[in-house]
Order: sequence, then C-alpha cells, then structure tokens
Amino acid sequence: MELYDVVVRAAEFIGSQVKGKPEAGIILGTGLGNLTDKIVDEIRIPYDLIPGFRVSTVQGHTGHLVVGSLAGKIVVVMEGRLHYYEGFSLAEVTLPVRVMRHLGAELLIINSAAGGLNPLFRPSEIMIVTDHINFQGDNPLRGVSDERLGQRFPDLSQAYDRDLIKLAGKLAVEGKIPIHYGIYVGVSGPSLETPAETRMLRQWGADAVGMSTVPEVIVAAQEGLRTLVMAVITNVNLPDCMAPISIQDVMDNASKAENNLFSIVQGVLTNT
Repeated sequence: MELYDVVVRAAEFIGSQVKGKPEAGIILGTGLGNLTDKIVDEIRIPYDLIPGFRVSTVQGHTGHLVVGSLAGKIVVVMEGRLHYYEGFSLAEVTLPVRVMRHLGAELLIINSAAGGLNPLFRPSEIMIVTDHINFQGDNPLRGVSDERLGQRFPDLSQAYDRDLIKLAGKLAVEGKIPIHYGIYVGVSGPSLETPAETRMLRQWGADAVGMSTVPEVIVAAQEGLRTLVMAVITNVNLPDCMAPISIQDVMDNASKAENNLFSIVQGVLTNT
C-alpha cells in the first residue's frame, strides 16, 4: 500500500471516532505527557487501533492519540511519539504528522526533551527552536515521490514559523518564563553523546541535541504546516566535565517545565 493510502486510511478511522475537524496538532515528548490532562471533551485512541500507526516502546510515551478542545480549538495530540532509534522507518515516525494535516490541522506544535549544548542553559528551561541540523543520517522524504503528499524538494528556510516564534517569545516574557532561542541538532540515538561528539556538535553551532523532532519538522514543511518547536532542556552537556544522566533524570527535568510549556501552548492556540 502506498504511503498516501495509509495516510487516508488512518485519517478516515480517526475521523470516524471524533467530532469536528482538528485545527492544530501537538506532539508531546519524553516526560511531557501530562499536558493532555488540560484537554476538554477528550477522546483517546490507542495507537495500536489506528491503521498504519506503530506503538512507542519508550518509557514516558504512553501511545495515545488524544482529540479534544484546548484554548477554544480542536486539537489532535500525540501523547508519546515514535523515534528512529526504536527501529521504525522515518515514514512510520512521521506518519502521524501527515495524518494530522489530512484531518485538517494547519498548525503544528512540537514539544521535545533535549540535552543542552549551550553552557548558558539550565535544566528545565525552554528553548524555542529557530533552526535545525539533521545529523540522523536519513531523511523522511527519501524514496519515491508522491505529489499528493507535497513537493519533492520542499524549502526549509522557514520550516520554523517566524511569526509563531515571535508569539511564543512574547508570551514567555509576559508570563515571566525563562526562554532561550537556539538551533536543535537531531541525532539517531539511542546512545547519548560522547564528550567528543558533544564538542563537535557545539562547534557546529547547535544549542541543543535530541533524537526526534527533525523528521517531523521536515514532513510538516512538505505538508505546508506552520510549525513551532519548543524543546525542554533536560540536562546540559559540558564536554570537559560531563556527568552521567538517566532516562528518569530526563523525565523529571522535563516534567518541571510542563506548566510553563502549557502556558505558552495555550497562548499560541488562543492567538492564532
């Protein structure tokens, strides 16, 4: 079955379970799943019931698609995302983004957990992503092109919507939320970076590193979605004095930022 047909099938199934057309899609990363508690009139659909969807194997990713009302808009939310390092293809990882668009979403908000490379960052702070470096060794658009999914060579010069970045920054200032702006580098994982790799990534100009986000943003650009990405800094990697970090540390530090994240997400939805 062609990818486009998989997208249509999944969207038709989800559409049969919910009322109304989603206006925005939200992807939640490690330790950020509690944001769905704020959604009104929610309907939860396990990934394993949706045609073509795969089930996340990562701790902190519950694997539900949640549809409901948030800040006056109908949203479709991934409560747990898929990762390349789990063994999924990038077509599988990014399928939900295509389905969100097919359901009617025009806006995509991505929240992710990331390791800080900028020494000025602190754990649990938020970085609004302004650009990315794809160091995953693959691209979700690789393969046979299907114009029904978007053009073959999408422009990424404004993959991160500048107006949404300004709006999110304004909301952070108004809410007295510490905020950073920076470049996200996507790696394949699942092993964390060595000191030498950390030094190299920082020299490239990256401010944070993670194992997700980049494929979804590329597909969102191809699909014509306005995209905002906010990464929670879960730890800071200093190559000359790196300390071990556990997945529990990542989840704990990510969860500390949930209220601030929700405040910005709610404001963005209200003002778009």
